Parts: sequence; structure tokens; C-alpha cells
Amino acid sequence: MSNFSLQLDWEGFEKDRFVHTVLEDNILPKYIVTCRWFAGKMRKNWRLKVLNAYRMEADGRSYFFTVLQVSYKEGDVEQYLLPLSFIALNTQKIASENCIALATLGGVEGNLVDAVYDVYFRKTLLNHIQNQTCVAQIKNDSLNFERGKALLHDTNLESELPKIDSSNTALIYGKKYFLKLYRKLYADTNPEVEMIQYITQNSEYTQIPRFCGSVGLKKESGQILTFCLLVEIVKNEKDNWSKTGDYLNDFLFNFVDGNFQVKENVFDQVALLGTRTAEMHNALFNTHGDENFRADFFDRTYRRFIHSKVEKLIENRYELLTENYLTLDEQSQALAWRFMEAKDLILDFVDQILTKPFRSYRTRIHGDYHLGQVLVQNDDLIVIDFEGEPESTIADRKIKHSPLKDVAGMIRSYHYAVSAKLFNSPETQELEENVLFRAADRWYKLMRDTYLEEYLAYFGPLHPLLHDTNEINYLLQFHLLEKAVYELGYELNYRPSWVKIPLKGIIDVLTEIEKLKK
Repeated sequence: MSNFSLQLDWEGFEKDRFVHTVLEDNILPKYIVTCRWFAGKMRKNWRLKVLNAYRMEADGRSYFFTVLQVSYKEGDVEQYLLPLSFIALNTQKIASENCIALATLGGVEGNLVDAVYDVYFRKTLLNHIQNQTCVAQIKNDSLNFERGKALLHDTNLESELPKIDSSNTALIYGKKYFLKLYRKLYADTNPEVEMIQYITQNSEYTQIPRFCGSVGLKKESGQILTFCLLVEIVKNEKDNWSKTGDYLNDFLFNFVDGNFQVKENVFDQVALLGTRTAEMHNALFNTHGDENFRADFFDRTYRRFIHSKVEKLIENRYELLTENYLTLDEQSQALAWRFMEAKDLILDFVDQILTKPFRSYRTRIHGDYHLGQVLVQNDDLIVIDFEGEPESTIADRKIKHSPLKDVAGMIRSYHYAVSAKLFNSPETQELEENVLFRAADRWYKLMRDTYLEEYLAYFGPLHPLLHDTNEINYLLQFHLLEKAVYELGYELNYRPSWVKIPLKGIIDVLTEIEKLKK
């Protein structure tokens, strides 16, 4: 906490440039570098500015959703949300590290704090969502508190801050509702809010944390800047990555003893995931209504976008692989060589996205779909985290794709799960690598085929979302290639010993491409 003492005047805080300047120069830079949510703490020569402050009031108290702008010497700019509150001394127990500065308000001494630590702020936040309040701000902006159909008329719920290692801040109300306060802001509605709200309000799909409300700043232009999302709490056993790890432990111990066994309940779980994935995609399929969610065809603009993206990705990985080829182990080199030899074949396959006739649809999808995004709850599955690909822009996360892009992500996740288990367990260190490869490949293909068969069986041959087998085969291989090539770059940069995992995935796709050409 800064030793600097502020004289606050809440009446004009939105436009108080003197106090804003003091915060910018003397207080907030030292505070935000201690915060988990500030991504720029390791960078140098950045400049902070209090961009805007938006007022929320209740019971004679004022709170401010304060937007901070951080500018870096490289030219990039980020915006962060820091809600502010004043807490008088000896009225609430606040840890010193959560206090921003000593302050005086109306002659009362206290602390300026991140408002999430103020129990009254948390209460006011939920009450405004319950009441669907709209609070007018300066410049014709407004704070909009929206209520979802999954929010009950609960009053006086106790709130708490769980210890979650996240770049956002979580609040829990009455052990029933989970509020995510987004720290890093984007100049558009957060895709997670849109996705969960749409599915909850427009379908019967319940295998998600259902939408209970949101808080956003509606600009005069109509643009909405998302501050918070409120959903039902999901009481889960563990995520499906961990659950799959449990199944793999059983498989591993049997395999080391010379037995290749997969228990029937594993197939049941994978089949259920195929069904739940299909139900999610069906809930997102709509040929009318909201333009943001209306299914589209594979028009020329989209074809050019996805072709350019994947082509550039492949070229980048070929260059990276060439630079690192001599550092790879023998088996990885063999896989890499086959990938490099097949460059023309792979690029020809990718080019087909530009001209191939498609009657299937593309829709909004999860976008970052893998085993870690699925929670196990009472022998069923709950899909979470609809924010999309972390490294993509908000606009790109909202682009409509074939739902098979999600399917490809999950299939690749199964490949990683078994490969990581077999190649990185002490129990398998004495086994030959080709034996491990063969076992991993057999297990993975069993999971892949079970998942895919159940997924496609849900839609059947007549559902318009996926037109026919030829289109399904091409689009699935296209997105499996895209995913594996993306993974290759990550492993080359951060885990060279794992390079064989995405390379094997690429070779599997290459085999399918060769079949499609026959």
C-alpha cells in the first residue's frame, strides 16, 4: 500500500484530473505490479492513465468501475478494470496488500481499496443485477446490469473471494453463483458472455454454467464493454483432463504389465462427451434470429480468411522446423522429414478450402475446446470457459467456423493426454519408444473413433449443419491439421522433447489426405 494519502471527493471523481494524476503518477503503478491480473509487470517503461471512471451507488455509498489504460514503449496499449471503493478505518477487515492508499473522504479517514474486497460493493453488484439497473454516466454512456433467467430472486446472499489463480477476479455468492470480473478489457462484448447468454436464453442445453447476469458499459455508439459475468456455480469432481488422467493411470499400469486394456466405463465417458459436444453445437445452430449467432455458409470472405490463416501458420512452422531440425531426436526427425517432404501435398489440400463446394454451415463455436474445458459432475459433463482462443483478438474469437473445429480440438486433446502419460511416466522409461508410440496410437484412435462416432450419430445423415460425409471428412482433417501445426510451434519453442506429439498428429492427417486423393 502506498504511503501517499489521498483527499477524495466522490462527487466529482469521474472528472477529477488532479486526483487522477496523483493516482497515475504516485499510487497505481506501484499497486498494479503486485496484482496477478496485470500482464505487463515484467515489461519496462510503461505509462498508466486513468481513462474513465463509471459510478455505481447504493445506500449512500459510491463505487467506481475505473478503466486504466497502460501504454508500452513498443506502441501497444492495454486496458484494465479496477473497481474502487473507500472503506473507513475499523469498519471492515481488509488486508494491507489489498489497500491501494490511505485516504480521507468527507473528513473520514480510511483506505482506497480495490472494491472487490469491499463487502458492500459485492452486495450492491448483485442487487443491481437482480434489479436489472441501468445507471446513466457521463458522455451518454450507461452501466447496464442484465439479469439472466437462471438467477433466482435470492436476497442477502453472503459473498466471498475464492483463492483462484486467474487473470480475472472471481466472486462467489451464497455458494450458488459465480461472478467473473474481467480485468483485461476489450473494445467489444466478451465472447464468453455472449455465448453463455445465448445458449441459456435460447436453448434447452443445460450442460454449461447457466447465464445469471452480466455488467457492461454501453457506449453512446451502442458498443458494449463487458465488465462482469454471473453464472451458476458448477460443483464438479474434476476436469475431464484430470479424469482422463485417472483412466490412463489404469491403462498405464496394465500396459506396463503387458496388458493392453481399456475399461468399458472409459468408452462410456468418451461417448457421453461426443453427445454433449453435439448437443452444444446444435444449441448454437440457428438459421434465423440474432445475426451474431445466425449460421452462415462458407462464403468467399470466410474462405479467404481461414485459408490465409492456416497457410501462414504452416509456412511459419516449416521455417521453424527447418531451423530446429538438427536439435530433434531421431524419431522426431523422421516424422519431421515426412512432414517437410509432403509440403506441396499439404498446401494443395489447404488450397481446396477456397474452391471446394460446401453446403454445411458454420456457426459460433466454443473456440478453445479441450479436455480441460469439460468438468465432471455427478457422472455427467459440464462445458466451461467460452472466451475462445486466448491468443486471438476478440473479433477473431467471434468468427463462425465449422463446429468440427471444436471436434478437432478435443481429438487433439485426447492425443496429448495419452502421449503425455506414456512418454512422461517413470513406469515407462525402460520401454522402447516405438512400443510406446504404438500403444499411444492404439489408445488414441479408440478414443477418437468412439468420440467421433457418437458425435456424428447425434446429428444423423439429415441434419443441415453437417451436410455429408465428404464435407465432414475434409473439414475435420483441415482443422486437425490446423490444430496440430499450431501445437508444433508451441512445442518447438517450449518443449522440444514433446515435438513428436503434434508431428504424429500431422502425419495422421497426411495419411488421411492421401486417402482422400485416391
